[in-house]
Amino acid sequence: MALVVQKYGGSSVSDVDAMRRVARRIVATREAGNTVVVVVSAMGDTTDELLDQAAALTTDAPAREMDILLSAGERISVALLAMAVSELGVPARAYTGAQAGVLTDSKYGKASIVGVLPERVARSIQTGSVAIVAGFQGINEVEDTTTLGRGGSDTTAVALAAALNADVCEIYTDVDGLFTADPRIVPTAKRIESLSSEETLELAAHGAKILHLRAVEYARRFGVPLHVRSSFSDKTGTWIYDGRREGAFVPSVVAAQLDDVVAADTDSAPSAASPAAPQAADEAQEAAPAVPTSPSDPAGLDEGPSASVVDTAHRNAIAARAQARPRPTAKEDHVEAPVISGIAHDRSQDKITLVGVPDVPGAAARIFAIVAGTDANIDMIVQDVSAEGTGLTNISFTCPDGDSAAAREALEAAREELGFRSLHFNPDIGILSLVGAGMRSNPGVSARLFGSLSEAGVNIHMISTSEIRISVVVDDAVLDEAVRAVHSAFGLDAQAAEAVVYGGTGR
Repeated sequence: MALVVQKYGGSSVSDVDAMRRVARRIVATREAGNTVVVVVSAMGDTTDELLDQAAALTTDAPAREMDILLSAGERISVALLAMAVSELGVPARAYTGAQAGVLTDSKYGKASIVGVLPERVARSIQTGSVAIVAGFQGINEVEDTTTLGRGGSDTTAVALAAALNADVCEIYTDVDGLFTADPRIVPTAKRIESLSSEETLELAAHGAKILHLRAVEYARRFGVPLHVRSSFSDKTGTWIYDGRREGAFVPSVVAAQLDDVVAADTDSAPSAASPAAPQAADEAQEAAPAVPTSPSDPAGLDEGPSASVVDTAHRNAIAARAQARPRPTAKEDHVEAPVISGIAHDRSQDKITLVGVPDVPGAAARIFAIVAGTDANIDMIVQDVSAEGTGLTNISFTCPDGDSAAAREALEAAREELGFRSLHFNPDIGILSLVGAGMRSNPGVSARLFGSLSEAGVNIHMISTSEIRISVVVDDAVLDEAVRAVHSAFGLDAQAAEAVVYGGTGR
């Protein structure tokens, strides 16, 4: 018996019909002999609609009350989905984040999980029920409702999977896994069969929106295998796996309560990298009985997946956990050739430039201490060479658009202390990031990247690098064109469109 945590995004539960389809998938997973815990996001654009309503009432909503408001969307989803599952003859219990034991700090709007005590969830699945948990939310030390920020349902699912020692955490979305670029921008993007957690972290941190950054960090830390796939099809998605389960995420008493539910062999977890099972999963899925179809439903989506197909997928999930082996290095695979995994892009950043900063020791430290005091997250930083004879330099950095106003206000207030001449603000930027193994040892990657951007007429404002990533800041107006140019330059285009966007509005 496998313990499976499934997370369904807003597009997967956008309406009543979608709820029924998800309920059938959950029931099929359970009938295949698995224990199931489900994490659900708010339906469709519910969160955006709640934000719009709050904005119509006030321009300065209290953060605590906003968290109470925004948590309502997930509560609606879990209640309706539990009803849909129960209607199919399978007992289901709905839980808020607080009831599921998701404990957070008190940073309203972007709280961090500090622990998970899922006793009620454990008792529910012990009695044979499907536990359906509201994502995106938790409870702090003063028993206030908190939210985890956008994408927080992914984090909830992975945290629960770690706490329950689940065999796999499935992240269901509206596309068939991770692709070499956003298929909405690059129709010829290829599906990625497997990724290391390091590559996934870089993609998530720089704009790939299928997985939330904190969710990938949790999965890497606690050795939770992730399978990113579509809730609208039965195709194998993208596998993400690295590392060994470490640490005790839940008290031993909770783990003991789960012994009757799932026999988790933590000692068998591999020491590194990606699953060896994606290919086997594809082969097994091809051999499995097809999902029933009808003339009006050629894909078989209305009936939902068959138990045999779901069972095959989850058996391979366990095989991936037990049989994973370290990824070969780039040199072992292709001698000196770099391995480019994908391209991420991000429109959610603003650029701030301080002009005429005194080029003296401690100047940058003071600037970024002030920015840190506003809780702004800084991504890229560039400091110019001091202009000859002036003793002055320019410092530019990027930060999320939601943090930039507070950062600008704090810096302007400290202008006399910092001694800079002026502050320039540019919200119309985009960041393109090329991610892959083996890039550091291959200088041709940079040449090809910058050459492709030059040929496309794209000007570069800033550059940042790591061992497996190169990021550039460009004008927002040419970001889509830049992504397509780089994608083609590195031979990532598929001969035919592989990506299907099944749902979602893109809001």
